[in-house]
Amino acid sequence: MQYKEQRMANTLGNLDALRQISQRTISTASRRQFENKVREKQKLFQEDDGIPVHLKGGVADALLYRATMILTVGGTIYAIYQLALASFPKKQG
Repeated sequence: MQYKEQRMANTLGNLDALRQISQRTISTASRRQFENKVREKQKLFQEDDGIPVHLKGGVADALLYRATMILTVGGTIYAIYQLALASFPKKQG
């Protein structure tokens, strides 16, 4: 019986130590102040310059858009190819 009590006390001690560490790291974490750029972004995205909104983010948006289109078209072509392959089974000789 004494072993179980000792083990329980040890577990509770570990939980208490974990609680103290987690509180310490959360409360003392350095908080960086960020500049509020919402107005600048609103101005950029609401500007009527003929560029679609999904491409106004710059080069990264253009690359993501192109990669998405390539994967979509490639996947569609591959799916049609596999459907055609499945539609005409090979003749068994």
